[in-house]
Amino acid sequence: MEFAESAKNSLCHDCKKKIEIKDGKIKNGVLLSYKEGSEEIGILKCKQCFEKDPSLTNFRKCEVYSRIVGYLRPVRQWNLGKVKEFKQRKEFKLKGHQIN
Repeated sequence: MEFAESAKNSLCHDCKKKIEIKDGKIKNGVLLSYKEGSEEIGILKCKQCFEKDPSLTNFRKCEVYSRIVGYLRPVRQWNLGKVKEFKQRKEFKLKGHQIN
């Protein structure tokens, strides 16, 4: 059995089923971990989901970059006015044009 101190919560990452943890040990799941900088983060998967797909996907927050005033910058670093304007933007495609 694996120790679950580093897991963020006791739900399966994929199906959200409750993972039983007793005395710091995982009863019906598997602890997967990844490093974010110097921090090691644990995520739980139930045994059924782990057997279907042992890989860990969609576990990091996506950082969005966009062009503002001539250069690229993470949206989370923008001031509130620019963030509001970014959320109001609409995507559109021109007929006959393909972006690669």
